[in-house]
This record gives sequence, C-alpha cells and structure tokens, in this order.
Amino acid sequence: MALEQYPYKNYRFKVEIDGVMVAGFNEVTGFDATIDVIEYREGDAAVNTPRKQPGLVKYSNITFKRGVIDENEFYPWVEETFTGNLTRKTIVINLYDDSDAIVASWQLINAWPTKYTGPDLNGLGAEVAIESIEFAHEGLSRLAV
Repeated sequence: MALEQYPYKNYRFKVEIDGVMVAGFNEVTGFDATIDVIEYREGDAAVNTPRKQPGLVKYSNITFKRGVIDENEFYPWVEETFTGNLTRKTIVINLYDDSDAIVASWQLINAWPTKYTGPDLNGLGAEVAIESIEFAHEGLSRLAV
C-alpha cells in the first residue's frame, strides 16, 4: 500500500536576500513564468495551421507583504532604486515542513524593488498595518532541496 503524503502548508516560509535571512512576511504572491508562443506558417505549407515554437520567457513581479515593524531593511533599497542607483540582489523563498526542514525553495535572480506601498491607516480600524514591496526579476527557478 502506498504511503499517503500530505501537501505542505503555505504559511511556513522564510525569505533570504543575498543569503541573509530577513524579517518575516505574511504573504508572498506572484510566482509566475510564461513562455511566449511564436506562430509561423509558410505560404505554401500543406497544413492550414501554423507551427508553434517557444519565444521569450516572461516573469511576473513578486509582491511581499508584511506588518509594519521597527525594522526598515527594505526602504533604503527602495530609495536607492528611486534615485537611479539600481542594485540587483538574489532573493530566495524557503518553504518549511512541520519539523522546520526546508522542503521547497524558489530563487529570484537579479531582483530589484519596483514599487513600495505603505499601510492604509484608519483611526477607527482594528487591523494590522501592512506594507508591501514589489520586486521585478530576471528569472525564477525552483531549487532542488
């Protein structure tokens, strides 16, 4: 009889930037890669459908969200980028199992901040103040664990 495997939980993850563990996040979204399709058909082709071949690979931006805390390790990087001093870094997102072992990792290659969103503030609110930072990157790979 086959062993039953349960999928991993999506809330046990940590983020590293250039090999350094950074503050926790409550949400990471945007893991997406798309390969453009190039269609080609010669005018004298016997079939009435185009041939298809792979084109450019495109990656969506990744958005990190977290509660506002005293640590401010990201905003200086954002400010540098806004002033034209683009610094690209490697970001790794590790997914953990219940015993704190890494079970999956995703690496963003040449990442840099493209957008910062501060928290929505409300005098009558009772929610956590959330800030987000969006990163563009030039490659997404799932690392072998």
